[in-house]
Amino acid sequence: MKKVFGYAAPSPTEDLGPYHFERRDPRPDDVVIDILYCGVCHSDLHTARNDWGGTSYPVVPGHEIVGRVTETGSAAKRFRTGDFVGVGCMVDSCGHCFSCFHGEEQYCENGATYTYNSIDPRDKLKTFGGYSTMITVTEKFVLKMPDGLDLKGAAPLLCAGITTWSPLKHWKISKGSRVAVAGLGGLGHMALKFAKALGSEVTLITRSKGKEEDAFRLGADNVIYSTDEKQMSAAKLTFDLIIDTIPNVHDLNPYIPTLKVNGTLVLVGYLGELEKLHTAPMVLRRRAVAGSLIGGIPETQEMLDFCGAHNILSDVEVIKMQDINQAYERMIRSDVKYRFVIDMASVKEGK
Repeated sequence: MKKVFGYAAPSPTEDLGPYHFERRDPRPDDVVIDILYCGVCHSDLHTARNDWGGTSYPVVPGHEIVGRVTETGSAAKRFRTGDFVGVGCMVDSCGHCFSCFHGEEQYCENGATYTYNSIDPRDKLKTFGGYSTMITVTEKFVLKMPDGLDLKGAAPLLCAGITTWSPLKHWKISKGSRVAVAGLGGLGHMALKFAKALGSEVTLITRSKGKEEDAFRLGADNVIYSTDEKQMSAAKLTFDLIIDTIPNVHDLNPYIPTLKVNGTLVLVGYLGELEKLHTAPMVLRRRAVAGSLIGGIPETQEMLDFCGAHNILSDVEVIKMQDINQAYERMIRSDVKYRFVIDMASVKEGK
């Protein structure tokens, strides 16, 4: 076993703090990674505070991991010592169900093994995430970082990036498509960048004034205020796809009429019950409301390669590990543009 130092939440009501734990020695198909940067996701906050239930304490969050390979198992052939690699939300899956066979491990019918707060089915050990100095991961779930891509800005691609890339690819967004992004945060700003880079006409839908400058910088062609009935009415039958990144309860009904016939609103930002949905605008125009969860390993590598070719990164604020609790409070206030990333070199054992 390898001794590791990180930061963990000991309970739903306590701050994250220093935590010593162990990771397994590498299996033949494992890659050992020295963690350089780890993005901070809203899922980390929700899990640390048990907002969704099911958190097993202590929990070490973090699933937007970028690092350097330090060791490989005897059967691991894809990576060499010194390679820059990434690890996202999953570290294993069953490998043989329909979803896994088709490269969509996030929908594993036997349950994917998540990077933290999960149980490894092979050794029954608890998984701990990227708020730590190193991690050991099955080679299949390790991703190659494109040459020249800034590692700090690339870390959030492993969750925020793939969460918005996957629906764009699934609904075949390309040149000439018309896409709306609802909400401008960690997910929304990546959706704008990707949709624009894929050649679509992009609109930000927001309820907050003063976001025009950032929206246009990030790739938006238009900005619509969801609270402006005239603007929303003028946008009827406009969009092929709406990527809804809003992380809290909101009314979907005003958005549905802005979809074209056969258009889809896909939810990527909120888990839970929403307001009552009026079905008539859906039935009369064959519209759909759908959901999407991250992406599989092949699709995530495709996304990283696309980012490398187009120099697409997340807008980040780099923080020290010791500042994670303040970062969580700022996240709640939406006081970040647009993603925190922890510089793991800041970790000082025992402090």
